[in-house]
Amino acid sequence: MSNPTQNCSDFDNSLQSISLDRLNTLGLACRAKRVLTLTSLSQLAQITALYRDHHDLFVLGGGSNVVLPAELNRVVVQVALKGIALVEACAPDQDEADRIDVAAGESWHDWVETATKSGWLGLENLALIPGTVGASPVQNIGAYGVEVQERIESVTAWHIPEGRLITLSRAECAFAYRDSIFKRAVPGTWLIVSVRFLLPKRWAPVLTYPDLQKHPRLAAMDSEDVTAQQVMDAVCDIRRTKLPDPAILGNAGSFFKNPIVSATVYASLKQKFADLVAYAQPDGSFKLAAGWMIERAGWKGRRQGAVGVHERQALVLVNYGGAQDLELLGLAQDVRSAIRTQFGVDLEIEPVVVSGAAAVT
Repeated sequence: MSNPTQNCSDFDNSLQSISLDRLNTLGLACRAKRVLTLTSLSQLAQITALYRDHHDLFVLGGGSNVVLPAELNRVVVQVALKGIALVEACAPDQDEADRIDVAAGESWHDWVETATKSGWLGLENLALIPGTVGASPVQNIGAYGVEVQERIESVTAWHIPEGRLITLSRAECAFAYRDSIFKRAVPGTWLIVSVRFLLPKRWAPVLTYPDLQKHPRLAAMDSEDVTAQQVMDAVCDIRRTKLPDPAILGNAGSFFKNPIVSATVYASLKQKFADLVAYAQPDGSFKLAAGWMIERAGWKGRRQGAVGVHERQALVLVNYGGAQDLELLGLAQDVRSAIRTQFGVDLEIEPVVVSGAAAVT
């Protein structure tokens, strides 16, 4: 099958309908009117020109955190920028860090593997997360006690309406739990081109999550003896056990955020549900385990037509084949209603839900 994407020079001359079924990890049936693959920074000015002509762009990375519509009548820019460059290396005896620039189109997991093998440590807990490097700050991805914001120094992005490159510091990215300035912005505003990582020379394993503490290889070791490679291998083992491979069963990883509630709400729920799973937060609030609530409500493993709740991880909604967005979102709404009824808690969808003409969260 030929590559359905095209260069800017002949972009506006084609109205070819293009399938994005294989360009989103949920495997949802979706057709886009036009798709442009971004492989060079020299194309950025042309993207702004397209924005001014068409008024609506949708930036697509690895398609790992989006719910695409059946028809996407927008200009789709697929980011395929490549490159990893060590900007500044510190001497081993210095209490500093390495700075590495990584292009937005690089595979996230491939980058984590490369970093770990190169001695650039601190990303190992985020191994095997699908998607691209450019998508990682948008969602502020996190897993097993680490959020990517902790390892980012800055993000360089093309401001599409203004037509200029802007480098935002970690603070300017306004990171929050599964959130950032990029996710909150009007769709078509930002196109991330690279991320600068700040990875500490003085490394210590983050083993706070029970799954890591119980992993057979790590449990038998003193934490001082654990290597980053061993942490990464353990994370991969756990994720492969709990989560389906998107190449085999369509999914976007965790479909719901773990809700954060006040200490008062937590205490009330704890009285009703003695085995409630929750994690205390530094500000006194509590992060509830959404997967536990979904399982407790009886939704784990349930199927509705072509979609369902995964049998091993209740946070994951899956596409058994041929599903479209409305079917998946209908299931999500049923799950949310059940949790609201039983626990009085609202679950928030984690992926970006994209309509044919706009994106909402």
